[in-house]
Amino acid sequence: RRCTDIICCVIFIVVILGYIALGVVAWVHGDPRKVIYPTDSYGQFCGQKDTLNENKTILFYFNILKCASPVVLINLQCPTTQLCVSKCPDRFASYIDVQASYRYRPDQWNYFRQFCKPGFNNPRKPVAQVLRDEDCPSMIIPSRPFLKRCFPDFSTKNGVLTVANQTTFKDGRGKTRNVTDLREAANGINNVLDARSVGMKIFEDYAISWYWILIGLFIAMLLSLLFLVLLRFTAGVLFWIFIFGVIGIIGYGIWHCYWEYDHLKGIPGSDLTVYDIGFQTDFKVYLQLRQTWLAFMIILCGVEVVIILMLIFLRNRIRIAIALLKEGSRAIGYIMSTLFYPIVTFLLIAICISYWAVTAVFLATSGEPVYKVMANQTLCKYANLTCDPETFNTTNVTKLCPGAQCTFAFYGGESLYHKYIFIFQLANAFVFLWLVNFAIALGQCTLAGAFASYYWAYRKPADIPLWPLFSSFGRAIRYHTGSLAFGALILAIVQLIRVILEYLDHKLKGTQNSFTRFLLCCLKCCFWCLEKFLKFINRNAYIMIAIYGKNFCTSAKEAFFLLMRNVVRVAVLDKVTDFLLFLGKILVAGGVGVLAFFFFTQRIPVFAQEVPMLNYYWVPLLTVIIGSYLVAHGFFSVYAMCVDTLFLCFCEDLERNDGSTAKPYFMSASLHQILGKKKLSPKKA
Repeated sequence: RRCTDIICCVIFIVVILGYIALGVVAWVHGDPRKVIYPTDSYGQFCGQKDTLNENKTILFYFNILKCASPVVLINLQCPTTQLCVSKCPDRFASYIDVQASYRYRPDQWNYFRQFCKPGFNNPRKPVAQVLRDEDCPSMIIPSRPFLKRCFPDFSTKNGVLTVANQTTFKDGRGKTRNVTDLREAANGINNVLDARSVGMKIFEDYAISWYWILIGLFIAMLLSLLFLVLLRFTAGVLFWIFIFGVIGIIGYGIWHCYWEYDHLKGIPGSDLTVYDIGFQTDFKVYLQLRQTWLAFMIILCGVEVVIILMLIFLRNRIRIAIALLKEGSRAIGYIMSTLFYPIVTFLLIAICISYWAVTAVFLATSGEPVYKVMANQTLCKYANLTCDPETFNTTNVTKLCPGAQCTFAFYGGESLYHKYIFIFQLANAFVFLWLVNFAIALGQCTLAGAFASYYWAYRKPADIPLWPLFSSFGRAIRYHTGSLAFGALILAIVQLIRVILEYLDHKLKGTQNSFTRFLLCCLKCCFWCLEKFLKFINRNAYIMIAIYGKNFCTSAKEAFFLLMRNVVRVAVLDKVTDFLLFLGKILVAGGVGVLAFFFFTQRIPVFAQEVPMLNYYWVPLLTVIIGSYLVAHGFFSVYAMCVDTLFLCFCEDLERNDGSTAKPYFMSASLHQILGKKKLSPKKA
């Protein structure tokens, strides 16, 4: 063994050090409070501890009519004064009415002035000057907090848009306006609030069912382990049971859908279509429709037919693949520690994701407060120009543009660092992709080395090294960091290009240029195919690196041509094996899913009293199904890597050896017999 791709290794280490430096710089300049807390017109955070706004956690807009949509309110700065308040207004009121009655209704004035600028308590000031200087809002509207900002409390009454059951309000400038003037903002806000309501209910379901979700995932882990252990002894029988088990589960699903479809017959409203009822936040409504269960039944029938046809046409090849799986299960039986290596890969990827996310947040909040002139007059030439709030009152802007103010606009900066924030974010994303691909490559090379040590042991298990997994991990880190980083780099470049293409497609989605959309679609398709091809080549290159210890390019070339010389075996063994393992994942996820379905719908009498009261029973159900699939995928990915490694070793064994005494085969006798090669007798002297 010798070190491979040293230059790439050095570059990789330098990039990691630079990535750490970028994180430190972002940490020094960034301030996550800019994301957590809303910012008022003076650049102060609402709700920040040990400040004057500690108890004022909500942002209030003086004139929300100036804000075109919720997007403007959340992402940009609305062109009106914004203050931190302790609570949102709960009534209609206008400054004109409050000022006129402050002498005999001081309680109304005291309530209204909490939404004025801090320290303002001069009801005798002329109304025109108050509104010009924006000392107080011209009106307040019943609102409720959302995303720590006060939004009008919209509701619908008999199909009419209302605010606090009223359809009109006084705008504080002598006019009575209709609530429909806020419709543009209301439509977006109501949709977001509906989504928020669903999100809160989902969060509540997770809070009271997490314990049972973990139990479901633990059962999935036990089933996956049991599958891998039994596979060593009863691979053929177990896989046919699995295959028919999947068919049976889908068949049960078809029967259940038909039962629900027939049960709803004659029930009022069940014959409505999904289009008739539109979008509903209560998803149980859809389960009361016959059309929903009919659609489920048709989908499951299609899946059932496809699986049965594939089994009929691939039955002989499946028997060959089962033999290879037996050999793989035997290898894992000797090296059981490989089953838990995906945990290491998961932890490495989790560290990468956490570091990337924290760095991205700090970079996004690295700007300094930028203030701009906000003028009531549309012809003010200083409008939207940057200003300094400390010296603004000494300038002549207020004289030329009466009522103009220097208010907080956004976070940014003019320094060299701030100009390259976007470049730093791209670098952050690129290095993140590189590190994640390296972690995956390290896992693949480590597992390949461990399983290769099993295959190339002439006497199994006597010649297998003592700690094959740890030895393989040490070799990969010590000798082949550069090669693994090289393969990960190529893949990261392609993935970054795909991310950029997705971003451009999102930005140009509304364009009417058909050629641009067609070109983007073609590029996205090409780079998707390229990424899949590179993943396939990299995976086999890492196996060759683990076996022979050569550099990445040489290993990738040898692996590619070796596979091309055995392309029929690749199609028959490798892909059929992947299909069978996929069926195993479906069976594990489906079995646990059916058990979870009966549990959360209180159809298991023994546990009926233990089932938590849920808003949506499908929330923990889908979580258990998806989580079970991922758990099974983690265990079966080790198995898939084992089969791929043994297959490449087998092909290499056939090409380099002939079964003679001088060049004996290293494959097991059972694998040798099943794959159709006659054993050569030893050469006579």
